[in-house]
Amino acid sequence: MFVLNVADGCIPSDMATGNPDEIEEERRLLYVAMTRAKNTLFSSPPAAFLCATQSRYGDRHVFTPRSRFLPESLLDRFDCHAPTNARAGEEATTAPTSARVDVAARLRGMWT
Repeated sequence: MFVLNVADGCIPSDMATGNPDEIEEERRLLYVAMTRAKNTLFSSPPAAFLCATQSRYGDRHVFTPRSRFLPESLLDRFDCHAPTNARAGEEATTAPTSARVDVAARLRGMWT
């Protein structure tokens, strides 16, 4: 099962942080999504958000903060295969390298 956009601003949504009841509802929704996984759960934050309101020559992206519902104290319960926290100045950890996959050959094989 995949839960996408597990980042502050998405989960919890910026539009649902007006009061504690709305934040608790967002927490409940993430809990329900995560507990529906039968065998494997993949939670994925975007690496960066596009900032459409910046000046013409400004940095057009900001790094994505991890959702406040997944604090640092819980990360040891996950297998992390991406940056543990997407903030400027922190080094990203990457997944172990594996065998190369010829995607073009696989796609051609699907159509022949």
